[in-house]
Amino acid sequence: MRLPGPGERHLTYCTNIHPGESWAEVRSNLDRFVLPVRARVAPGAPFGVGLRLSGRAARELGEPGQLDEFRAFLREHALYVFTLNGFPHGAFHGQPVKEDVYRPDWLEDERLAYTDLLAELLAALLPRGIEGTISTVPGAFGPRVAGERDAADMAARMARHVHRLLRLAESTGRRIALALEPEPCCHLETVADALEFFARHLIGGAGVETLAREAGLARAEAEAALRAHAGICLDTCHMAVEFEDPAAVLARLRDAGIRVLKVQVSAGLRATRLDGPARQALAAFADGVYLHQVVERRGDGGLRRYLDLPDALAAAEGAPGQDREWRVHFHVPLFHPRLGLFESTRDYAREVLECVRAESGCRHFEVETYTWDVLPEEFRAGGIVAAVAKELDWAMAHLDGRAAAAAV
Repeated sequence: MRLPGPGERHLTYCTNIHPGESWAEVRSNLDRFVLPVRARVAPGAPFGVGLRLSGRAARELGEPGQLDEFRAFLREHALYVFTLNGFPHGAFHGQPVKEDVYRPDWLEDERLAYTDLLAELLAALLPRGIEGTISTVPGAFGPRVAGERDAADMAARMARHVHRLLRLAESTGRRIALALEPEPCCHLETVADALEFFARHLIGGAGVETLAREAGLARAEAEAALRAHAGICLDTCHMAVEFEDPAAVLARLRDAGIRVLKVQVSAGLRATRLDGPARQALAAFADGVYLHQVVERRGDGGLRRYLDLPDALAAAEGAPGQDREWRVHFHVPLFHPRLGLFESTRDYAREVLECVRAESGCRHFEVETYTWDVLPEEFRAGGIVAAVAKELDWAMAHLDGRAAAAAV
């Protein structure tokens, strides 16, 4: 939905919260969930859709007749698509994904082909006058990247995708940008990692060289195109887990001339109590489907990272529970300030939104609590439609300055 205030800002939720790998399943979810959510938060007003398409769903949507039917559905219900989640290519619910969620990654041509297809679909759906965004994996899972050559290869593929975006802009009049999403334990783990990658490889290395060569551009023109069509997706859960300073992050991005294209508004878990009962309660969040990376901050400010919550819990056995804080990559609903013995990081999300509102030209905001199905049952009361509507109300209150009046 369009947010009030200066600029053309849009807020939605990501449909990756709903299981569905085929286009038929995704299309059914729009009727079952998106329309009821829209009726609660924006009755009678245009409502944006944050669409997640697997590789299979993207191919099926591109089949004859499917796009026309979908566009007719969007017109009928005053819906519009402005952003795609191009992060998980394969199955995302009901089976273990763990570190496989990043595959194919930007080391593989299949990731480029998938993202090119998403851009073609978004160009066919995007209303005129609205820039589109596609969020994507942070390069690759960290251990997959062997060194500078791998980083350069990833940058070259991203540049080839930007070349496709330039051609789409020429042929359709639709402008689309690729948003890299830093995540714990990935090659682009923090915003600082992303800034280094942009400087060394995408804008200052193989990326700009590839785009200049393949698009026939001068180097300065290629750099300008990369800055216009590639940027960052800030996930407020990921940032909180990494203990990033929101104001400093926004300042560094601004100074480097890297766009904040999209903010995924999400909260994680914050544990300052790590004794036996607390560890037992945390174990309820250690599902077998997703990675739940943990970053521990010690009293001296040092950070220790764990790939998954079970790893952190095992390491904590017998260790003192004081003078440590854990932040866990488990997306929890924004309307829960506490989850049992633990806090959520929603205050951190609020701080990010305040900084983005003041410092950034970001136009796309997306609530993303994809872990609903594996959230402990006591925190799922009321059902998914009501939960998403409450999250959108919370995000809207903090984006349009109504936070003091928010009753969530």
